[in-house]
Amino acid sequence: MAGSLVCVGLGMAMGAHITPISRSYIEHADVVFSLVSNGVVELWVKEMNSNSISLQQFYTKKESRNVSYKNMVNAMVEQVLAGKKVVGAFYGHPGVFAKVPHEAIKVVRELGFESHMEPGISAEDCLFADLNIDPGKVGCQQFEASQFMFYQRVIDPSAYLILWQVGIAGDKSLKRRTTGQEHKKLLVELLCETYPNEHEVTLYEAKVLPTDKTRNEKVALQFLAECELSGATTLVIPPCKKLMKNQDLLDKLSLLEQ
Repeated sequence: MAGSLVCVGLGMAMGAHITPISRSYIEHADVVFSLVSNGVVELWVKEMNSNSISLQQFYTKKESRNVSYKNMVNAMVEQVLAGKKVVGAFYGHPGVFAKVPHEAIKVVRELGFESHMEPGISAEDCLFADLNIDPGKVGCQQFEASQFMFYQRVIDPSAYLILWQVGIAGDKSLKRRTTGQEHKKLLVELLCETYPNEHEVTLYEAKVLPTDKTRNEKVALQFLAECELSGATTLVIPPCKKLMKNQDLLDKLSLLEQ
């Protein structure tokens, strides 16, 4: 069948992170649907392909984000069914904290059309570079902040803990763009079950435009709820304990090597 869908990553920094193959898909598409961080990036995508449609129009204040996501998927699938070469262009990596690309690809494939994903540089990649963190050194756990609150998760305090989207932590409605201090205080209470109140954490935001500055703000955990947090803010918590050796297993390995 003629219709197809490719979901590509634009990276975080406008123009600097996009791969050649993702740019090529955008330039040669019949129609491009973009979901990006701001209007300047939308204009940049439109320069690559004039037939570019913003998916931001599907967000509403009254409906759950899940409804918005479904409408985005339907808009993309409709064009595939019409025989168009469709590209979904998403900021960062299209497979990381992005429900629409995964769902759209699934639906298109089930309908018998060609569909795949091209990776991009995500906020996680920028975080490791900007904060000089090697996730392989002591390990790293990552959760979406609200999911971390809603479910019982086991924290390893000897590894890094990264919580994404802390600006909307505790949002059960999936309608809010931000949550208040009382929601954040509940997150702090939960974290203080594992970490000391005075433990230093980092508020991180990757830069998107050349004029932006990377946010790398240090704050004591107990004051987190009082900080200005947005949907782009990521909470990075360094270890508060040292790695503990598994001596029994180390002894068994030593016997094997004798």
